[in-house]
Amino acid sequence: MTTGIEILEIACKQPLMQEQLQLLQEKEQLIPGSVQYNIRRYKKTMEGIEDVAMMVYNYLPPSPKENYLELRFCITGNTYCRQKNTECYNCKMQSANCEEKIETTNVVSFKFTPAHLSQFVKKIKHSSFSNDILNFQHTTSFSRTMPLCGRTRVVLDALLNHTYSDTLENIFINAQTQMLLLYSMDCMAGSDENTFTCKFLANEADREKISLAREILLQHISEPLTIRELSRKAAINECYLKKGFKEMYGTTIFDFFQSQRMEHAKYLLYEKGLSVTDVSSLLGYSSISHFSTAFKKHTGLKPCELLFH
Repeated sequence: MTTGIEILEIACKQPLMQEQLQLLQEKEQLIPGSVQYNIRRYKKTMEGIEDVAMMVYNYLPPSPKENYLELRFCITGNTYCRQKNTECYNCKMQSANCEEKIETTNVVSFKFTPAHLSQFVKKIKHSSFSNDILNFQHTTSFSRTMPLCGRTRVVLDALLNHTYSDTLENIFINAQTQMLLLYSMDCMAGSDENTFTCKFLANEADREKISLAREILLQHISEPLTIRELSRKAAINECYLKKGFKEMYGTTIFDFFQSQRMEHAKYLLYEKGLSVTDVSSLLGYSSISHFSTAFKKHTGLKPCELLFH
């Protein structure tokens, strides 16, 4: 019987080896300075494949530019629609008897460079292990399986089943990627996923309001909201919102919004080929200089330098 780990090994090697799997869909992003991801969906051809998660840490002291941290996942049990979900009547009606749906085995990988990881060093509650990995101070390369906790499964399921497209899809995937990193480091460190410092987060309704606030931020990536406006939209006290957001997502509301804004700016510049002027305007900046300053602070590059990096 083929295991989830064997599926990961096959899918992450040369294309010729992937002939053992029937590829239905692939999405890849290779923007410099951003997380590089690949999402492959294969037709499910065998039963009994267990879900698996793996962390790959590549450390090369002589060539620090080749250092990276990669998260790999093999997830089964999802379905792929041969039509676009937004155009499929059965998907809209949530029909269980749709001939267009195919059961899938999904291989998802996210590769983080040291420059990209440095954005998260101050945002993740460190164990000594997490700190060493995020700072590339762990001096031995390794590849190991890790627990696949409930929170990670929720994020992966959302990645595989969303109906976003084009720029909205990019915004959504970038945000989910940050959560995968946070939860994976927690899992590797053995943290209890159900423990919250903020007592009010024991209430599921309050957690859902914090989650709603995060979704609202992503929907308004070009329209900066004040904390007061966001709290009203999510129907939660401002103080609870700020404390709960930091507790659940490991970052402040401002830092989360700004990092997602800049990641989306990279996408618009690199993938869409938009001008710095257009991107500055689309993201709601009052001037190009303000945008350029924010972009360089986040990436270490001027916007115009991204294409030549």
